[in-house]
Amino acid sequence: MSVVSIQEKTNLGKRIKSIHTLGPTGTNCEKAAKLWFEREGINGEVILHKTLEEAIIQVKNTENSALLGCAVYPKLHNLVFANLAHIELVDSFIIPTYNMVLAARKETDMHQDCKLASHPAPVDLAYTFSDNILLVNSNSQAALDCASGNADACITTITAARKNNLVIIKDFGEVPMCFTLHAKGK
Repeated sequence: MSVVSIQEKTNLGKRIKSIHTLGPTGTNCEKAAKLWFEREGINGEVILHKTLEEAIIQVKNTENSALLGCAVYPKLHNLVFANLAHIELVDSFIIPTYNMVLAARKETDMHQDCKLASHPAPVDLAYTFSDNILLVNSNSQAALDCASGNADACITTITAARKNNLVIIKDFGEVPMCFTLHAKGK
């Protein structure tokens, strides 16, 4: 087993020019990727994907790129262990998410039959309000599905809710969250 020194980790992190992560715009992963570049003093590009499973393909085929995942992303462990020959964990950090909210197109009385869009990670927040859950690929996608009428309400970020002109029904606040950065190995 090799141990990555702090110097090696720093050098590996400095060569990252693009971060592939979960989209569409407004996700907590996008926020974390932008903050990572800012913290590292790198003028890098954040590239958004429908899923991290799609993003990892690009990371494996692109020089100077990395995958940013959220520690609560469903099956992140599968992505890591299925790609050990291609990527390695180079950083992890904790930042607050955007406020997580229950939102709808209009002020509504929530009931157990409401169709509620949610990413699998915060879905337990959704079950408090409805048993009719539409699982989607991201918190931002949940807001898009609600705004387009595919769902009556959604669990999303406050940023995505505002961008899609949704009414905030309940604000759960920020959640301290761990994000992981995986780059191509040596």
